[in-house]
Amino acid sequence: MTLPSLHIGNLIATIPIIQGGMGIGISLSGLAGAVAKEGGIGVISAAQPGFNEPDFRTHTMDANLRALAFHLQKARETAPKGIIGVNIMTKGQNYAAYAKCAVENNADIIFSGAGLPADLPTFTMGTKTKIAPIISTAKACRVMLKLWDRHHHVTADMVVIEGPKAGGHLGYTREEVKIHEHDGYENEILHIVDVVREFEEKYKKKIPVVFGGGIFDKSDIEHYLSLGLDGVQMATRFVATKECDAAESFKKMYVKAKKEDITIVQSPTKMPGRALINPFVERIRQCRQQVNNCFHCLKTCDPRTTPYCITMALIRAVRGDVDNALIFCGANAYRIKEITTVQRLMTELST
Repeated sequence: MTLPSLHIGNLIATIPIIQGGMGIGISLSGLAGAVAKEGGIGVISAAQPGFNEPDFRTHTMDANLRALAFHLQKARETAPKGIIGVNIMTKGQNYAAYAKCAVENNADIIFSGAGLPADLPTFTMGTKTKIAPIISTAKACRVMLKLWDRHHHVTADMVVIEGPKAGGHLGYTREEVKIHEHDGYENEILHIVDVVREFEEKYKKKIPVVFGGGIFDKSDIEHYLSLGLDGVQMATRFVATKECDAAESFKKMYVKAKKEDITIVQSPTKMPGRALINPFVERIRQCRQQVNNCFHCLKTCDPRTTPYCITMALIRAVRGDVDNALIFCGANAYRIKEITTVQRLMTELST
């Protein structure tokens, strides 16, 4: 089967694959630019992209906005005709600043989840930047699209469904993750598609729906397309590529992982997250880590009670200090056996 192209208004991805946004620093311009160049949609994570800037600790927001602008421009240089997106967590602080930065630096799409991005249309109205909420249930989808309809008189340009096998932060309780991992989640997907179709009809526009979470190979992609979806979002498989912006030792953790190494942890976002078991995860299960320097990155995080500083845990990860870091991953990370290139991976997935 030849995969169809993915149409988002006037944007066309020749391969219907979105590279999921991964922070901190896992998906920056290196990975996003490479995916966009191959015909997919490359996504830069807006979660602390300035972590390598010299003034990151003292002027965190300045560093992050400077870095986000830089990586958008650099990715565009790699893929002048490609589609470049930005992923912004709704639970993050300074949401408006990141959204404005993405728009000003010509991001094609803003993807936004980890909560309901109620005000996102405010920042993109009248611009070319498209908006795509990331949701996990039909209820959340309806609430989100109704909010935008009622308050902004717009609807989504695309909807991303993130399933229970995704990596990183999950839009479910631990109990829901366990249930949905084994029921295929397909009924919920179909209910979400039905909700989206209602708003398609009202706004007389095509709203593509894509699914992410545990997708590993072409047969998975074909399966979800057969359900009436327009494409897929993949993140885990792109970690094990040479172009991924993470350290080599981070990538090798995926290659070495066994199925039993993958677990659910509690994040300072107050959401569960999927990660690899390592000495850091073992320690935080035993006791709370002291937070000496708060970056004020999350609306829901209180440094007095948080189990650990997620910013530092993820910075150590991307830099390769894998025993003292949080290594987010998807449910199928253990199936990865080698580090490849984006070009080879995209060819494998699409032909």
